[in-house]
Amino acid sequence: MTTQVRAHLRSDARDNRERILVVARAAFAADGLDVPIREIARRAEVGAATVYRHFPTKEALLTEAFAEQMATCSAIVDEGLEAGDPWSGFRSVIEKLMELHALDRGFARAFTSQLPNALESAANRDRTLRQLLELVRRAKEAGRLRADFVLEDIALALMANEGIRAETPQMRVAASRRLTALMMQSFQADPVPTPLPPAARLPLSRR
Repeated sequence: MTTQVRAHLRSDARDNRERILVVARAAFAADGLDVPIREIARRAEVGAATVYRHFPTKEALLTEAFAEQMATCSAIVDEGLEAGDPWSGFRSVIEKLMELHALDRGFARAFTSQLPNALESAANRDRTLRQLLELVRRAKEAGRLRADFVLEDIALALMANEGIRAETPQMRVAASRRLTALMMQSFQADPVPTPLPPAARLPLSRR
């Protein structure tokens, strides 16, 4: 086999791998984590054997597909912990998670789902959750976050965010910002009504 042919085969393999990951991210974001490998292969226009050659298990595919989102989650929470004011840090984390999720619905699935048990992925997720718990603790001790708030409330907010239906990403983000403002007021220990961001035109509001 010539060097040129080997280089071409390697290039094809890289292209297949990237296409599989792009398709997998979109499929998991739209349809959940139970999409079969054969369906991923069909959408990527490759054989199932090709998918398994790059990702021996579905767990390996999930880990790789959500690696970027999990890294982003960790960075957002780290930044929130560095804020001088615990409530400002907590609010910043929720606002950023909600906005990113409005643009990428796979993001919340990466953050709230029990992702694969690959060592690096599991360790990263556990660390992020510990950091988030610490941020919640600080906001409660500062008297700004209601005492009965639990991490599952963040999952509920993200699930509600997922229900937004809008014609464009910009409208989805606008609606998400308004929802986030409502959620943040409900999370406060002593909520003070503040003006909400402008309402987005959604299908239900049409006459």
